[in-house]
Amino acid sequence: MITIGQLARQAGVSTKTIRVYHAKGLLAEPDRDASGYRRYDAQAIIDVARIRTLAQAGVPLARIPDILNADAGEAAKQIEKIDAELRLRIRELRDRRVRLQQLNRPDTLCLPPEAIEYMDRFHELGLSDQHERATRDGWILAYTLAPELTRAILPSRRALLDHDEYLAVLHAYDGALDWSPDGPRLGAIAEAAAKVARHMSMPSDLPAFKNVPRETLELLTGHGGIVSPAWQRIDLLVTRLLTPAT
Repeated sequence: MITIGQLARQAGVSTKTIRVYHAKGLLAEPDRDASGYRRYDAQAIIDVARIRTLAQAGVPLARIPDILNADAGEAAKQIEKIDAELRLRIRELRDRRVRLQQLNRPDTLCLPPEAIEYMDRFHELGLSDQHERATRDGWILAYTLAPELTRAILPSRRALLDHDEYLAVLHAYDGALDWSPDGPRLGAIAEAAAKVARHMSMPSDLPAFKNVPRETLELLTGHGGIVSPAWQRIDLLVTRLLTPAT
């Protein structure tokens, strides 16, 4: 007969682990000697080895008795189920690792890969930091509120960054950021923006648009990101140019 310490050494675990196995009902309580100490036989080493092997393989302690007490067929089913759960957990951890690796770039937080690609290209345009930050925040808001619609619209928006007319409008907006809303040059920017907009695909054209609640659309359209009276004036002029006369 051996003590709990000897059992732990022989089975390759700690005495604390042995006590946990007892507390969880995984390991039967042995007889005690005259001094009240547990005394174990060789069978206890076998039992601990089996429990330890299952635990190290990822089987939750609470489910180990179901496997130990099952026949071969039922035990195999239990193991298969636990394996499926572990595979799912691994996928979740891999996704977390990808997100963790993006933490070294704070500008990509909360953005899907498509938006990160868009913002990387947008950054190359040499626009103001304020303009870039507002655009990034706009994508974060859009993806948070309407992820399906955002993913659907991103490819067409990314393609626009390869069109000279669209780039000219972006740079014109950027240059007008601090202008007076009464500036005479705002009209020309609005006309150029309206011309580009007539050839752009609109979010409302996409199937995902119909699934977005009205209050979400109001939040998206109401967030400009930058308080610029000149931009507000340009947007108003563009809206007028795109609104059919009645």
